[in-house]
Amino acid sequence: MSHVTYRRGNNVLLDDVSLLVEEGQRWIVMGPNGAGKSTMINIAAARSHPTTGNVSILGEVLGAVDVFDLRPSIGLSSTLLAEQVPGNETVRNLVVTAAYGVTGRWREVYEPEDLQRAEQLLSRWGIAKYADRRFRTLSEGERKRALIARAMMTDPELLILDEPGAGLDLAGRETLVRSLSQLAADPLSPTQILVTHHVEEVPPNFTHALLLREGRVVSAGPIETALTEETLSEAFRLPLNVSRNAEGRFTAFART
Repeated sequence: MSHVTYRRGNNVLLDDVSLLVEEGQRWIVMGPNGAGKSTMINIAAARSHPTTGNVSILGEVLGAVDVFDLRPSIGLSSTLLAEQVPGNETVRNLVVTAAYGVTGRWREVYEPEDLQRAEQLLSRWGIAKYADRRFRTLSEGERKRALIARAMMTDPELLILDEPGAGLDLAGRETLVRSLSQLAADPLSPTQILVTHHVEEVPPNFTHALLLREGRVVSAGPIETALTEETLSEAFRLPLNVSRNAEGRFTAFART
């Protein structure tokens, strides 16, 4: 992204944002509510175009490429996507339909390789036993894992996870963080961007961080310098104590 601004009516949701995500990096995107995280993610996922500025995704310039050709190379898990899943959709169909970029299986014909990959992903993310269950009957944690499995279905070059820990209880969050840390450690896994509100949800093995506030960049770069006590305090306008343990997990709380 180069000097990207996004306006909706009179509201500026992104203001002169520049960002370079390189192959193999694992990025955290953080900021308070209204910081512009979801807007930025929609642009990065080729679901939206900026008002001004230039965006290049996987070597293609946004606005000069058919986004329907680009999107299969981008795995996306988000609450908005979950809301678009038909009520009777099974977990197996949720995952396999990503091969056609649709939600809701109809008359598509899938290759045996597609069906096999879907089963492998269901197993990898611990939800194979729910394959024939309706997606909407799953727990929040199970839904999150199903959406990540779907996002991985097309073997994407870029994986975008928008608040995958939202709504999870402690056990669900820790299970997810462990799984995402393992995925990030795999050199064959795609470049990753993960959006979160909470430093406790930042998995070990993530390499970079972007902090936003009111649509502007507070910090961006290697996680050791971009995600610090000073930058988090500035982003959330609250004096914070921030620490990181030997396993790479962050904690933060307000100063008294």
